[in-house]
Amino acid sequence: MPEEGEFYGKHGEPRKYDPTFKGPIQNRGCTDIVCCILFILAILAYIAVGILAWSQGDPRKVIYPTDSRGQFCGQAGTPLEKKPLLFYFNIMKCASPMVLLEFQCPTTQMCVEKCPEKFMTLVKAYSNTNDFDYYKNFCKDGVTNTMGIAEILRSGLCPSMLFPSKPFTRRCFPALGQKGGVITVGNSSHFEDGFGKMRDAKDLVDGVKNATVVIEARQAVMKIFEDYTQSWYWILLGLVIAMLTSLLFIVLLRFLAGIMVWVMIAMVIVVIGYGIFHCYMEYAALKGEAGANVTLQQLGFQTDLSVYLQIRQTWLAFMIILAIVEVIIILLLIFLRKRILIAVALIKEASRAVGHVMCSLFYPLFTFLLLAMVIAYWAVTAVFLSTSNEPVYKIFNETECEHSRETCEPANFTTSPMKARCPDSECLFAFYGGETVYHKYLIGLQFYNVFLFFWCANFVTALGQMTLAGAFASYYWAFVKPDDMPAFPVFSALGRSLRYHTGTLAFGSLILSIVQIIRVLLEYLDHKLKGAQNKFAKFLLCCLKCCFWCLEKFIKFLNRNAYIMVAIYGKNFCTSARDAFFLLMRNMIRVAVLDKVTDFLLFLGKLLIVGLVGIFAFFFFSGRVKAFENTAPHLHYYWVPILTVVVGSYLIAHGFFSVYSMCVDTLFLCFLEDLERNDGSAERPYLMPESLRKILNKKNKTQQAQ
Repeated sequence: MPEEGEFYGKHGEPRKYDPTFKGPIQNRGCTDIVCCILFILAILAYIAVGILAWSQGDPRKVIYPTDSRGQFCGQAGTPLEKKPLLFYFNIMKCASPMVLLEFQCPTTQMCVEKCPEKFMTLVKAYSNTNDFDYYKNFCKDGVTNTMGIAEILRSGLCPSMLFPSKPFTRRCFPALGQKGGVITVGNSSHFEDGFGKMRDAKDLVDGVKNATVVIEARQAVMKIFEDYTQSWYWILLGLVIAMLTSLLFIVLLRFLAGIMVWVMIAMVIVVIGYGIFHCYMEYAALKGEAGANVTLQQLGFQTDLSVYLQIRQTWLAFMIILAIVEVIIILLLIFLRKRILIAVALIKEASRAVGHVMCSLFYPLFTFLLLAMVIAYWAVTAVFLSTSNEPVYKIFNETECEHSRETCEPANFTTSPMKARCPDSECLFAFYGGETVYHKYLIGLQFYNVFLFFWCANFVTALGQMTLAGAFASYYWAFVKPDDMPAFPVFSALGRSLRYHTGTLAFGSLILSIVQIIRVLLEYLDHKLKGAQNKFAKFLLCCLKCCFWCLEKFIKFLNRNAYIMVAIYGKNFCTSARDAFFLLMRNMIRVAVLDKVTDFLLFLGKLLIVGLVGIFAFFFFSGRVKAFENTAPHLHYYWVPILTVVVGSYLIAHGFFSVYSMCVDTLFLCFLEDLERNDGSAERPYLMPESLRKILNKKNKTQQAQ
C-alpha cells in the first residue's frame, strides 16, 4: 500500500523480521536512569516540603474567624472555646472601599458567645447596672463600672452601640429586614448611633455587603449542600447504575462487538434526536408565558439556575447545540462508513483481548487510588503552606494619619509614639504574612507543590498506560492464545514498568508537566491582564495559550505511543518516542482515519451511557414522571444531583473505556508492526486476527494454498 512505502527513508526503515521476537521482551535493562534518580530526589524534596508545611501551617486559620488580636474564635482548648462568633464594634466602617482591597474592616473585632439581641447604646446602658453588665459581654476585658463613658470610648474598650444581629458564617451581622420597601433592623427603620445621632437602617447595608462580599454565593452553596444531603443516596444509586451499564456494555462488546457498535451508533443518534425534540417541546410550551421572552443577556447571572429554564432562549440554545452535534455525527458516519468496518474489527479484537485479560478492567481502580493519594497530598500541603504565615497587625484609623496601614505591635501600641500622633488609630490584626526566610520563599514552595502535583499525577497516568500496553501486547504477539501469554499479564507488565522503566515514565511525565505548568502561568497572566487595554498583549497571550494547548495534546499523544513501544521493546523514552512517531508517520493515513474512527466509536459509547443515565436522572429528580413524584427528594435546585450524576457517569464510563482505548491503541501499533515484520508466508505469518486480514485483503500463504 502507498502509505507503507512512501515515507520509508524519510521516516525510518520498516521493522525487519525477527524469528526470536515473541512479544514484550523479557530480558531488558533499566532505562533513563538519570531521570529516575532526579524523580526520586524530587519526591524526597516534596516530602520535605510537606513536613515543613505541616510543622509551620495551621488550618485553623481557615476554619475559625480571627479577632483583632489574631486569636481564633471557638477554638477548643483555649479561653475563647465558648465564644465561637465574631462581633464587629462598628460594622458601618466595613462600608469603606479599603475593605474589599485588604479584606479587613477598620474596626475592633472580638469573639463573643452570642450576638446582640436588642438595641442599646453605651450611654443608656451605663445608667442601668443590669444593662451595663449585658453590654460588657461585647466589650474588651478590663471594663469596670467605675470607668467613665468618655474614658471607655477613648480607649476603644466598648462599641458605642449595639443592635439586633444574627450569626452568619460565624460572624454577627445586623438582622436586616424589609417592611413596605423600607430597610429595617430589629423591626425598626432608625437607630441611635451612640453619639446622639439618629441613623437610617439602610446605612448598615453597605457595611454588611462589604463584610459579606460573597453572601449570595455562600447562600447558593448552602442550598446546594442541603440538596446533596437530601439526594446523596439517589446520586450513589445513579452512579451504581452507570457502573453496571458500563460493565454490561463491555460484556456485550465481548460477544457482540459488531452488533453493539451499530446499535450504539443508532442509539446515540436516537438519544440526541430525543434531546432536540424535548428542547423544542419546552421551547414551544413557553410561548406566550410571562417573562419567557427575556434574553439571557438581559437576565444576567442568577444564583438560582432554574430561572434559566423558564426562558425560551435557553431551550433554543440547547436545541441548536444538539442539532449541530447530531448533524456532525451523521456526516462523519456517512464519510467514514468504510473505515468504520476496520474499526469494528479492531474493537472486536480488543474485546477478545480484554476477555483474556479481564483483570485489566479493574486496573483503573488502582490508578484512581494512586491519583486520589496524589491529589490529597497536594491539597493538604497547599492548605498548610497557605496557613503557615504569622499574624501581621496594622494601624487602622478614621482620620488622616501618617502611620496609616503601617505594621504595629498590639501589646505596646497604646503607649507607642504612633498612638500619640494618631489618637483615634487602632492596632488591628490585618492578615497572615511574615518576614523570615521561610516566608520569603513561601510562593516558591507553593509553585513546587503545584509542579510536583502535575509530575506525580502524570507519572501515575503513564504507569497505567504502560502497564496496560504491556499486558495487551503480550496478547497480540502470542502465537497460540492464551497458552503463550503470561499467567498474570497485568501484574507482569506492572512489575516490568516499575522495575525497569520508572525513569522513562518520569521523563515523559516531566516533559508533559513542564508544558502544563507553563499553561497554568499563562492562565494566571491572562487573569491578571483582563483589565488591560493592550490589544497586542491580549492577542499574543491568546496565541501562546493556543500553541501550548496544541503542544500539550501532541505530547500526550506521543507519550502514549512511546509508552507502548517501551512496554514492547524495553528501550529508553527518546528511542521509543522516535520509533513510535516514525511508525505512525509511515502509516499516516491509517493513523489519521482508522485510529481516530475507533476513538470516535468508543466516545459514542461513553456518550450513550451518560445520555441514558442523564435522561433517567432528569425525569427522576425533576418530578416530570408521576410515578416518581412522591419518591424523589424535594430540592432547591434539581439540576445539582442531575449534573453530579452526569459528570460521575462520564468519569465511570471513561474509566472502563480507557482500558478499551489503551487496548485499541496498543493493538493498532502491534497491527502496524505486524504488517511490516511479516508477509503472510509460512515462515512469517501475520498474527492479526482473520477478520482484520479479510478487510485488508491480507492472507497467510497457508490459507491461500488451501
